[in-house]
Formats: sequence, structure tokens, C-alpha cells
Amino acid sequence: MFKSGDKPGAGRYKCLTCGEIIYLFKNSDVLPSCPECKAANWVKFKHALSQNSILHL
Repeated sequence: MFKSGDKPGAGRYKCLTCGEIIYLFKNSDVLPSCPECKAANWVKFKHALSQNSILHL
């Protein structure tokens, strides 16, 4: 878990309170407070592909 003010590295982060997703593009970017609910707690968001989201060619 990360808090506002941390520099956790580039990637997608999900607010633990409301689910808002934000993007940090540089490793030096600082996590802000959530723009939707102003909460401070984040987790790194990794969206795994489900079996239904794979396109079969």
C-alpha cells in the first residue's frame, strides 16, 4: 500500500476508498491525494486479462 506523497514509481494506482485509477508516468512522480474523494491510500493496479478478454484469431 502507498500513501499520498510517496514516489512508488511509474504505473497505475487505484484508490482504496473509491476505486479511482490514476497514472504516474515517471519514477519521480509523487502520488497525490485522490482527485475524486481526497483519500490518501493507494495500491498498484494490475489488470489481469480474463479468459473472456482474450481475442482468438
